[in-house]
Amino acid sequence: MSYQVLARKWRPRNFSEVAGQEHVLKTLIHALDQQRLHHAYLFTGTRGTGKTTLARILARCFNCEQGISSRPCNACSACSEIGEGRFLDLHEIDAASRTKVEDTRELLENVQFAPARARFKVYLIDEVHMLSTHSFNALLKTLEEPPEHVKFLFATTDPQKLPVTILSRCLQFHLKNLRPKAIVKYLGAVLEQEQVECEADALWQLAAAAAGSMRDALTLTDQAIAYCEGKISNSAVIEMLGIPPRQQVFALLRAMAAADLPKVLEISEKLAGQVADYAQTLDNLLTTLHRLAIAQVLPDAVETHLGDRAEIIELARAFSAEDVQLYYQIGNKGREELALSADAREAFEMLLLRMLAFAPEPVTPAAVPPVGGKTKTPDAAASQAPATALSGSDVEAAPEPASAPVAEAKHEARQEAEQEARQVRQEVRHEAGPEARQETRHEAKREAAPEASDEAEHDAGELAGEARSSLIAEYENDPNVQAMLKHFSGKLIRESVTPMAQR
Repeated sequence: MSYQVLARKWRPRNFSEVAGQEHVLKTLIHALDQQRLHHAYLFTGTRGTGKTTLARILARCFNCEQGISSRPCNACSACSEIGEGRFLDLHEIDAASRTKVEDTRELLENVQFAPARARFKVYLIDEVHMLSTHSFNALLKTLEEPPEHVKFLFATTDPQKLPVTILSRCLQFHLKNLRPKAIVKYLGAVLEQEQVECEADALWQLAAAAAGSMRDALTLTDQAIAYCEGKISNSAVIEMLGIPPRQQVFALLRAMAAADLPKVLEISEKLAGQVADYAQTLDNLLTTLHRLAIAQVLPDAVETHLGDRAEIIELARAFSAEDVQLYYQIGNKGREELALSADAREAFEMLLLRMLAFAPEPVTPAAVPPVGGKTKTPDAAASQAPATALSGSDVEAAPEPASAPVAEAKHEARQEAEQEARQVRQEVRHEAGPEARQETRHEAKREAAPEASDEAEHDAGELAGEARSSLIAEYENDPNVQAMLKHFSGKLIRESVTPMAQR
């Protein structure tokens, strides 16, 4: 028998074998146990999270000969044939290769026929977002009210491309990326069944490289078994993946904490001969910075599975929180530059130099000159300094509480100063010539203008009142005026009481 890869050999056959995705499993298990079956299910998520696997398990649950249940027997002919991919009533369709509306019409023509031998006819459409708009439109009516013997199972990595009319007709389940801990646990069980020895650190390296995909993790495990000749070691996995060891990343961070530029460039040169891609080195550096940030705010939350908790806490003390955040932001933004650069090593070293060049320096407040023999901080000096108000070029201090004689003396002194200043200006203008004297007269008129304007306004008011009184007295007893007023007031009264229709 030919060798079968781990990703296919160890594909889960029931819900209890699925790693992670508890939020999806709980809903499906309860619905199956209560016989609350929907006619269309949509599974979304990134690659390797279990979309097709859950769809096949659901097809087993629908058609198991032992009855509809969340625990298929995996022993009957229906379960066995579904696992082997030769069940007649399970139609797996690759939407990427059958995007035309003619293919969808052909599928819908066969929907009306009863299943050959199973309980339900199941249509599993993978990468359903690849169907054309006309195909989706042709599928809408059947998807909303399919025959009782038909179940639709959709899987896609890009649900945003699906029409909302399709989404509203399906039960939607979004599968999350798997946590490294869940991947390590699953890989450990698989390698135990395969009787392959493996170091714990190597499993964590494989889980980190898989980036949330169980399929990628199993594929990398296959590669590691072949590379390590049956015994997977941490050093061999690091060499196979082309990622720098954690100790080198720690050494790089120590040199950055000490601002030792020659040491930083020396470590970068060593990494050039050990790693296949500087992007992985940058990713490892960013992961370590993330752990440092966590160690600074909550040391107890640092993961201990890698056995480097003490080193992480020690490094966290060597950096300030601002440095860690700045380094992480610069490194994360520099990923694009690393991909576009012609020389990855130059781009990586420029990122390191940029981190050190823009590192914040502690800023100490400047001391205020001592007053009365005591040095005051800026805040204290500001709180004790008297408030001032600026008026033109003069600065007046805030008035302090004073007695009545003192305030009166200050008022008289101010009036005398203003009088002297006015006399000086007049003398200067008199010496300057007739133009200045003319300006002085205008100024005097402006100063006297307010009083004159008040008197004029008062006289005008009295004249207006007398004229109004004389006019009222002249026309009050005029017969014509009285008749006109009487006629006008009577008309208004009649219009106010007469309905609009009679006007």
